Order: sequence, then C-alpha cells, then structure tokens
Amino acid sequence: MSDLTVPSTAKAVSFSAYGEPVELRLTDTAVPKPGPGQVLLRVAAAAVNPLDWKLRRGFMQAVFPVEFPHIPGLEAAGTVVATGPGVDSWQVGDEVFGSAVAAYAEYALAEAATLAARPADLPVATAAGLPVAAETAVRALGLLDLKPGETLLVHGAAGSVATLAVQFAVADGIRVIGTAGERDHQALRELGAVPVLYGDGVFDRVREAADGQPVAAVLHTAGDGLLADSVALVGGPERVLTISAAQEAGPLGVRFTSGGDAAGAVEGLSRALALHAAGTLSAPVRTTLPLADAPTAHRLSEQGGGRGKIVLLP
Repeated sequence: MSDLTVPSTAKAVSFSAYGEPVELRLTDTAVPKPGPGQVLLRVAAAAVNPLDWKLRRGFMQAVFPVEFPHIPGLEAAGTVVATGPGVDSWQVGDEVFGSAVAAYAEYALAEAATLAARPADLPVATAAGLPVAAETAVRALGLLDLKPGETLLVHGAAGSVATLAVQFAVADGIRVIGTAGERDHQALRELGAVPVLYGDGVFDRVREAADGQPVAAVLHTAGDGLLADSVALVGGPERVLTISAAQEAGPLGVRFTSGGDAAGAVEGLSRALALHAAGTLSAPVRTTLPLADAPTAHRLSEQGGGRGKIVLLP
C-alpha cells in the first residue's frame, strides 16, 4: 500500500436513528483503510441523492438495511491519498471521481475500478454529481435498446439522470421528447430534445410533438400515474422503463431498474467525459453546501423542484 499522511480521525456526517434531517450529525469518525481493489479519497465534493434521505427516513429498510451509525453518500470527487492491495490503476495524488462509500466525509473509500480521472477543467462539484446519474442513464438506455432514428419519451426530462439520458440518446441519433415544466424547456431544446409541458393532457401533447412518428420507448424518471398511458402509447410494457415507480410498475408489467455494476459505472463516466471533452456536457449543480449543512441539503432534496445536483463540500 502506498499512502500520504492521513489522519486517524476526520469529520463525517452520520445518522444513528431513522427520522428527520436533524438526525444527521457532523462527528469525528475513524478514517477507513482501503482494502483490496480500493482507494482512499480525500473528498473534495460529495453529491446528495434521493436514496440518501430515503435511507435516513427508513423507507428502504427492507431493501437496503443499514447499520448505525450510518454515513450516507454514494458518489464523490477527490484526491487519492492511499491505495489498497492490488491497485495499480491509480497513484497517490491522482484527481478522480466516481462511486464512493460513505461519501459524506472528509475521507471515503471507493472501488478503484469504478473511478475516472477528473480533468482539471471539470469542477469538483460537477464531477461529484455525475457518477450515479451517468450510470443510471447508461443502464436505462441499454435496457430500452433504442436504434438511431427511433423516438424516446423521457418523463421528468429536467432531472439529473434524465438530463444525461437525453444527452446520451441524442448523441446516439435517437429523437427525444422530454416532459418538464415550462421553465426547463429552453434547456431541453439546447440539449437537442423536444420539450413538452407535463400535467393534464401531456400524452396528447407528446403525440403532437411526435408529428406522426411512433414513440418507440418511454423512460420514466419522475411523475405519478404516468405508466399506464405510457404503455398504451408504445403498445405494450416491454419498452417502458422506470427508475422511480416500482410499485406502480409491477401490476403493469413495466420494468423497474435500480442498481448497477462497475462496467456500467465506467461506461457512464466515459460517456459524460466524452461530452465534456466536446464542450457540450450539461450537468447542472443546484447548490453547494458545507458538509455540516447536510441537514439543509436533505431538506432541499426532499422538497424537490430544483434542477441539478445538491453537493456537499467537506
């Protein structure tokens, strides 16, 4: 193992009981040591995801039980400060980003195989918010198996996952119609999508936007009660996919996808970096907050309504 001088303890945010954001507390915690295939990061930025507050509230106990105290955080950008056995892809001092474990902290572990080098001109806050959304977008598009020239409808197209899915799909030659509030329509146009206002009558507006062409598939990222009409729109459940409505999906035969793998994580970051290199990547950051303000970050995430990732800066 190679390493730099790393403290034995550092600041981290954790919760020791399910409940409100006030359960999140900044404490001194032992700095973990990287195991085989892992690196230790000095975290520069850690993004907030809906799963984080759902875990804190106890909504996911049946699927993702946690041990207390639990440090949230699924993704980060930072500097490699130590490498575990078998890691030769990264060196101490490398600037990286990707999936991480317990990332609401000054130091966090990450699997070396899921990381990517962070370009100097990619801000740490932007980089920290990319891994989960990019992997999910790649996984969803892969499952839908669209071909160039086909039309994809994306519900909740202004969200973080959907924003990347739109960009990846457009880059693949897929025509995209995206539902969103009017304030986000110009942003969707700039990404190459046809925006449609969500709400009552949305499917009539989608058909009008399709201009006589069939909608081949639907990616549902947000919104209630949309799956049945989505199935009717494409003629069956096979090419309707949701990342957010598992209970609604089941009775309709619609696929729900959650969780990915290292290969998908690497592909997602690779695709995002290709867009960045081309100067076209759009990955908004809604706000940045100090690590100690994690309760505020969770409140904002639960409220929804904002565009872009909420990012904590240790």
